[in-house]
Amino acid sequence: MKLTIFGLTISSSWGNGHATPYRAIVRALHRRGHRVVFYEKDVEYYSLRRDFSSCDFCELVLYSDWDEVHERALRDASDSDVVMTASYFPEGARINDELLALPFPLHVFYDLDTPVTLSNLESSDLQYLRRDQIPRFDLVLSWTAGKSLDELRNRWRARLVKPLFGCVDPDVYSRVEQFAEFSCDLSYMGTYAADRQQKVDDLFLEPARRRGDLAFLLAGALYPWHWQWPANVRRFDHVAPQQHPALYSSSRMTLNITREDMANCGWCPSGRFFEAAACGTPILSDWWEGLNHFFSPGEEILVVRNSEDVMRALATADEDLRQMASRARERTLSENTGDHRAEELERYFEEARSPELKASADSVGLTPSPELSRTSTNPLQNEVL
Repeated sequence: MKLTIFGLTISSSWGNGHATPYRAIVRALHRRGHRVVFYEKDVEYYSLRRDFSSCDFCELVLYSDWDEVHERALRDASDSDVVMTASYFPEGARINDELLALPFPLHVFYDLDTPVTLSNLESSDLQYLRRDQIPRFDLVLSWTAGKSLDELRNRWRARLVKPLFGCVDPDVYSRVEQFAEFSCDLSYMGTYAADRQQKVDDLFLEPARRRGDLAFLLAGALYPWHWQWPANVRRFDHVAPQQHPALYSSSRMTLNITREDMANCGWCPSGRFFEAAACGTPILSDWWEGLNHFFSPGEEILVVRNSEDVMRALATADEDLRQMASRARERTLSENTGDHRAEELERYFEEARSPELKASADSVGLTPSPELSRTSTNPLQNEVL
């Protein structure tokens, strides 16, 4: 199978949650004998912090302007079994029209930011997706499940909707030797976001203030440097993916905090959840609906809702934490790797190509309803990380 993907980025993990899950899934597809071509716009904020410009698991096409690769991209897409566009792909809505006009490939949209997409579609079309385009895709993949899938089906008339959650590549993420620079009692990795900051303060900064005898580590971009940080919080603007295993392995515990839109929708495991678990690191997490589908609270992770919960977690015995982390790692490796997502993709593609589904779509028609008519396009904003 040849799969051509048009996505935000696979080459840079700086300030986004797209690159590492793409890598895990594409590596797995490559191992399974599939050919993947990935088109990525070469923007400055990623090019300055790029992890690679070529790789052995896919053909990476970096371009500065769509016109310069237009003909090549359409040739690749026409020659593909599956063409996938994704959330926050620059100029995605315009490019979708060109790709959806191709008769042969299976047309797929992968939304790695589903709650933000659905929220913004309430008022207008998006730079990467118009409302009238959703019913035209053979398959829509969503980073979140639950009510997000229902809304895509029932309101936006997607033909076939499936969840494709975050994942981990266990060949990349595993327990390694501790690294002194990352050694800490509690780490948190996440880009600054205003709607997440109150939880960062309650679940990370306040415990740091109250436990001056412990070491805390925050890794993430875009935080205001002028803030008064607790003296025992060590900060990194960016930790490259190849260093993530060292960071997790050097953390007595690590914290997961979910963006508000994601948490409200539920069923939204961050890829970093599974990366930390694969490294055998005990995980603390805020709560959202569906969390217990991925980990058993109290047995595989600890749920924390306030500073007091974090303080109690910090007092947990090392052996209890070790056993909890071991169970989470086993669960992750048996359910949530790139190979699992690649297998799911193969099943989804087969289902989307089924004659029964096509006949059903043709029978109801795909003419957009009035609420799907075009409106003005919003600028790129509010990416969920």
